[in-house]
Amino acid sequence: MTDSCIFCKIISGEAKATVVYRDEQVIAFRDIHPVAPTHILIVPNKHVESVSTLESEDEPLIGHLFTVASQLANEEGISKGGYRLITNTGVDGGQTVPHLHLHLIGGRRMRYPMG
Repeated sequence: MTDSCIFCKIISGEAKATVVYRDEQVIAFRDIHPVAPTHILIVPNKHVESVSTLESEDEPLIGHLFTVASQLANEEGISKGGYRLITNTGVDGGQTVPHLHLHLIGGRRMRYPMG
């Protein structure tokens, strides 16, 4: 955890969020600027800056992020129609918070192209 990271503050309870899921490895909460009817951020409790800083020991954690995403998509009722999972990495990739996270986005047809 880092003192300046907003996601670390949400994990510790220091900052507020609308939490929809929490376990010993991850937290998931609604994005404050949703781009679709369902827009949930799935964040590891362990501070990992981005995909670029992952290590082999993080593989089980990353698998768990995707399992939670699938579970939340089912709970949100968007599994059948489909949804998008996005991970932005670095400034050029659009990452605005330096803490790895998945965007679970759905509830309407996604636009293409993404970039």
